[in-house]
Amino acid sequence: MPAPRLIPLTEPRRLQTLVENRRVFNLEHCELNIYESYEEAYRVPLTFPDFVVTSMIRGKKVMHIFGDPAFDYLPGESVIAPAGETMVIDFPEAREQSPTQCIALTVDAGYVRDTVHFLDDVYQGEGAHWTLRFNRYHFDNEAEITSLINKLIRVCSSGDKAKNIYADLNLKELLIRLLQSQHLFQIQSEAGQQENHSRLHYVLHYIHEHLTERIPVDTLSRKAYLSRNMFFKWFKEQFGLTPLEYVNRERIRLAKQLLAETHGSISDVSFRCGFSDVNYFVRMFRKMEGVTPGAYRRR
Repeated sequence: MPAPRLIPLTEPRRLQTLVENRRVFNLEHCELNIYESYEEAYRVPLTFPDFVVTSMIRGKKVMHIFGDPAFDYLPGESVIAPAGETMVIDFPEAREQSPTQCIALTVDAGYVRDTVHFLDDVYQGEGAHWTLRFNRYHFDNEAEITSLINKLIRVCSSGDKAKNIYADLNLKELLIRLLQSQHLFQIQSEAGQQENHSRLHYVLHYIHEHLTERIPVDTLSRKAYLSRNMFFKWFKEQFGLTPLEYVNRERIRLAKQLLAETHGSISDVSFRCGFSDVNYFVRMFRKMEGVTPGAYRRR
């Protein structure tokens, strides 16, 4: 779960407050807020008038949102919330020498609506319209999400005259990836109980039932009643991932569980997760998690 690049902290003489000090950069369709806290605080409310994507840069918060149990919010993670939803935040570890820092990117409702309509027109779902869901509002950043957040931070805080154009390109891609990610989570959560509800449910159910085995793409395309090329295109449109990227991601997710809960060797974990080459497993793990399997286990 790669974290966005560190952002320079506010100069001490420019701080307005020690709890959720705010810097703001306004663009045509979005607003970038950078929040920093330098002292311990509890039950601090924060509400945005538009859809918001937040991402932790440094430090730790404890979040209370949607009436659900509180959870730790750490670098490498993001939280999304609809307009008007109040987040109540604790800062149990914020100090002058170790502040928290978080970005909040708010997006105009019309821009979100236009992006959803674009997906409906171009990437039609399986008998349903695309929609922005909040059933998975707290999640680990994928590499693509982190890369787009980094670009938006750089663009929004720059003095480039064309920054609205650059921001528009990156913002649309970020929203599409979030929509695809939420769509994938929804289908995953339903696949076990509704495996025959749609081709999407059936294919994901099959992958998870055979995750530790060899899964040829030709087999998956036959399960979806599509040609190999059409299957690749269809899968990527729905989820923003190729079939192989999805299989590897789920295998790495399983590997993280095994590394945390068992004492088997790295090669044993690799084999149990369906990888036939331990070196390939280590490369994939490092690419997705930013550390080797051994370092992840020690951490």
